[in-house]
Amino acid sequence: MRKRYLFTALLVLSFASVFIGVQELSPLDIFTMTEEQAQVLWASRVPRLMSIIIAGASMSICGIIMQQLSRNKFVSPTTAGTLDAARLGILVSLLLFTSASPLTKAAISFVFALLGTLVFMKLLDKIKFKDPIFIPLVGLMFGNILSSITMFFAYKNDLIQNMTSWLHGDFSMIVAGQYELIYISLPALVIAYMFADRFTVAGMGEDFSTNLGLNYKHVVNIGLIIVALVTSVVVLTVGMIPFLGLIIPNIVTIFRGDHLKKSLAHTALFGAVFVLFCDILGRIIIYPYEISIGLTVGVIGSGIFIYLLLRRKAYES
Repeated sequence: MRKRYLFTALLVLSFASVFIGVQELSPLDIFTMTEEQAQVLWASRVPRLMSIIIAGASMSICGIIMQQLSRNKFVSPTTAGTLDAARLGILVSLLLFTSASPLTKAAISFVFALLGTLVFMKLLDKIKFKDPIFIPLVGLMFGNILSSITMFFAYKNDLIQNMTSWLHGDFSMIVAGQYELIYISLPALVIAYMFADRFTVAGMGEDFSTNLGLNYKHVVNIGLIIVALVTSVVVLTVGMIPFLGLIIPNIVTIFRGDHLKKSLAHTALFGAVFVLFCDILGRIIIYPYEISIGLTVGVIGSGIFIYLLLRRKAYES
């Protein structure tokens, strides 16, 4: 898996993404665009492309950080309750702060995502049976509890329609002026790269890390803060994208190994390429209608997840 191939695929798919849609817009129209076509390009297609790339890259990196810190290849924001906790935070912001700004909602969602991830990590410490398959099941059960609480209070307070937009990821409503919050993810990704070596050492265990002079708890907390921040921003902007942080890091580590700094760029590029591909696929399957990114990534991602499980089982046997 070479970086230049991923970068080329990203450029090709990005070019295709800009010119695929119900509103006719072709590369030949670039220099002779009407006012309506220019509006479609700059107010819809470009913001959509940017949000796809950032969401795909950032959620994939969140996945590889969580897998490194938990020392489990099947842990991700999807299987650790982080996504569900972030969505619960959004509901709380809707209930308590009805006229809250997107930044306020993101802050509340971040707090809940961080608390949910910390609770999962505490559960991980308490569990004696450290089977790689059992741990994600615990996370999924924890996430389902949070999701059930969210849906209960959403129904009770007539907010179920509001919460639906965060139930499944969807890029179709991304327009200029409503997606810029996702750029908060970029500084978090820079910090993730700066701490990549320390995350790699922390993934070897607390005792080993401490012997090497690493402040284990400090590094783990930084990693969890990055994961919670990015997850809350992505969920608030585009909704939940399942399995992304689970499958992309696993595929990359098959080719690149477990050293975080060496695989971080590949993970980001591959995550962006994968989400772009799924988004384009969702736009053309039932054209002129569109399938949400949550559904396309969910279907393809679940199939890859099953393959990874079977591959691990075959490897162990």
